Parts: sequence; C-alpha cells; structure tokens
Amino acid sequence: MMPNDIQKKRMEELMERYPVLKPVEEALWKAYEILEACYAAGGKLLVAGNGGSCADAEHIVGELMKGFVKPRNLPESFQERLKAEGGEQGQVLAGKLQGALPAIALDGHPGLSTAFANDVDADLVYAQQVCGYGNPGDVFLGISTSGNAKNVDYAVTVAKAKGMSVIGLTGKDGGLLGKRADVAVIVPEQETFQIQELHLPVYHVLCLLLEERFF
Repeated sequence: MMPNDIQKKRMEELMERYPVLKPVEEALWKAYEILEACYAAGGKLLVAGNGGSCADAEHIVGELMKGFVKPRNLPESFQERLKAEGGEQGQVLAGKLQGALPAIALDGHPGLSTAFANDVDADLVYAQQVCGYGNPGDVFLGISTSGNAKNVDYAVTVAKAKGMSVIGLTGKDGGLLGKRADVAVIVPEQETFQIQELHLPVYHVLCLLLEERFF
C-alpha cells in the first residue's frame, strides 16, 4: 500500500495536531491497510464497544456510511438505473444518495440484543452478531479503553474463528485486546476519558484515509 499525497497529508496533520499519537502512527497505517483490503474485496466492518466506546462505534459508522468530507456521488450507471426504476423518485434518489463503505455498529439492535441477553448471555451479544454478520475477509473493530471488555473479547474470538481481521482501539497497556488484535492502536493515556479523547482523532483519520481511497 502506497498512500497518495492527500493521505500522507492527512496523517501528517494528525501528528502535528496530536503529537502524543506519534508512537501509534505505524499501527494506524497498518489498521488502514487492513480496512482498505477489506473494502477493496467487497467486505464490511463490524464495530463494537461499551459506554463512550459504544458511541464511538456509532460515530465511526456515521462517517463511513455517508459522505464525510468529500462528495460521494453514486456511479452514473447506478444513477441511471434508479431513474429508470423510479422516474421522478429515482431522480431524487440519484441526486441525494451517497456512496457508502459498509459498516455496522453492533450496539444498534436492541430487539436482538435484549432478547439474547435475557435468553442466553448478555456477555455474548456482540459475539452472536459477529457470528451472524461476519464473513471471511470482513473486519471486526473492537473499542475498549482498558482492552479487557469481556463482551468485546468474546467477539474477537468469533471474528478470528470466522477468518476476519481484528483491529483493536484501546489505551493503557492494551489489555487482552492489545494482545489478540491483528493490529492494536494503543493510545498513550491511562485515564478512560483521556483515552477516549484520543480515540476520536484516531478513527477520524482512518475514515478520512478510506474516503480518499474509495471516493
């Protein structure tokens, strides 16, 4: 993977604004390479975390599934199919829908999650969804400030068993997630809120790099 000039500039800007992240720059590029390969092969990203990290999972999906900083016009061939199928409605869809990088936040399914938690085991809710959604070549991104969230760790086991790649986003010493992930971005902070403050620019730059590559 050879980043283009815009991608290099995005990473340089991140390091200038957050010099504390310099030690994780190499891990960030490796995480990007895994995600790029996944999307180039038609795969998808599954994301999970708890509390603030749960909100981060939703945030990441929001940046990937629609335009982030660039327009993502649909391919002209698909726009034409929409117009042919829907007439005036198709014109609206062709003009307003945006290209997406498929991503699912595993916290956003309360019917499934509460049923599985009640009937089976709450710690296995994310693992069940990885089991159902995941395919070989997909990526699981686990977010845990300590790296030791039990429900995330169960999901990692399922992801690996299914032939998925695992990216960890964590802090402190990385915990279990830091050891088990194919690539772990372990931001150099100890307090939960400070770790979370650095997670946002980390996943923003990954989303920016991916958008530049695919749109």
